[in-house]
Amino acid sequence: MNKKQIKLAYIGGGSKAWARVFMNDLALTEGLGGEIALYDIDREAAERNRKIGERINAHPKTISRWNYVVASSLEEALQGADFVAISILPGTFDEMAADVHIPEKYGVYQSVGDTVGPGGVLRAMRTVPIYEGFAKAIRAYCPKAWVINLTNPMTICVKTLFDVFPEIKAFGCCHEVFNAEDFLCCVIKEELKVKRPDRHELVIDASGINHFTWIPKARYKGVDVLSLLPSFIEKYYESGYTEKPGVEPWDFRENPFFYGNKVKMDLFKRYGVLAAAGDRHLVEFLDRGWYLYGKEAPDEWLYHLTTVDYRKEDQRKKIAESEAIARGEKEIVPERSPEELIELMKAILGFGKVVSNANTINRGQMMGLPIGSVVEVNHVFDEDSVTPLVAAPLPKPVEALIARNALNIENTYAAIKARDLKALEEVFLAQPLCGGLDEKDGRAAFREMVQATRAYLEPWYDLSGFLK
Repeated sequence: MNKKQIKLAYIGGGSKAWARVFMNDLALTEGLGGEIALYDIDREAAERNRKIGERINAHPKTISRWNYVVASSLEEALQGADFVAISILPGTFDEMAADVHIPEKYGVYQSVGDTVGPGGVLRAMRTVPIYEGFAKAIRAYCPKAWVINLTNPMTICVKTLFDVFPEIKAFGCCHEVFNAEDFLCCVIKEELKVKRPDRHELVIDASGINHFTWIPKARYKGVDVLSLLPSFIEKYYESGYTEKPGVEPWDFRENPFFYGNKVKMDLFKRYGVLAAAGDRHLVEFLDRGWYLYGKEAPDEWLYHLTTVDYRKEDQRKKIAESEAIARGEKEIVPERSPEELIELMKAILGFGKVVSNANTINRGQMMGLPIGSVVEVNHVFDEDSVTPLVAAPLPKPVEALIARNALNIENTYAAIKARDLKALEEVFLAQPLCGGLDEKDGRAAFREMVQATRAYLEPWYDLSGFLK
């Protein structure tokens, strides 16, 4: 089989986790080959991933071998690229610790802290200026490349790329909807007494914004899957239910990335449509009195607050494992992940159509949200094209919940673009998780968080007058 030779620029190529997933998937993909240019401000981490890539190339299971190179500059990585993947951490986990844990002093808890809420605003303040530079560089060095965003906050990252470079060919890719499809497959197995289907056997409609996407329609072999949910929820609402094989609902107490889907089931009971993100994401888009009313709330709703100390320890373990693999002390066996990124790339390269959820500019595919905002719906991926499908309507109360957050994200972006700290303070106070927070405390929390991440903000914002 003749391979299509491509160049992919990987911005954030020193990734501690995603890079290995991506390299494994590439190794097990037929029909593609070429160069992966790894670029990272942490060059040592990029070099480590280059060595891991070479070890994957040497494995007998590998189908496609790639030339992994470490780029000395962003420009070098982008020059001649057919695809650009962006996966970065804006700042360090020390900055994220401020994002997540300073608000706790004021009674505001966050289960993730990287998309909306207090942490989402501060993370966006650090991320958008970096993405402005990425968009300008892509316009200069590879304007026809397809750009795949994997960084959170997803919505505002994609917004920045299109605002700075309107002709960019870009989309945001997220796997949260896949987990919801797996959950629905468990419902089918339980309620229809059949073998658990593969999620690709479902036909679903996706509608919303990233990490707050909803499924208003789902069918399996002519069956309306959502109609099966009331019976399923009656059995599992209190105990919870997880779609992950070998995982129990209470395992969230040991691993904060697990959850029991109780929030998802509760929202279905309210609205009759299925929220498609993980519970730990969903709760941050809603008033804190619903599911984040105190430190005890997550345990009651079967999910966990992901502490930054946990993330730091997890990162330490991943770095140690990567170093062992790079040195040849630990074997790496290519295994295919559930991610769809490679299939989307192949569709764009002309290997056949694929329908999947993606984040792009709203040009009418979601009529209830502002034109020009970024929304997550199903798209048709085909040769050199990514075309959004018009989403099925959602119940008006759900549409209102999404619109509130979408407008907050739009206002956050506008304030960052203008470098307007006072406007950012107002949008901070408007976050659902800040609802009910005393105004004085809210302003104090915002300023304390800005001070804590000052080193990463000062290159772009005039903080001296604001923090006096």
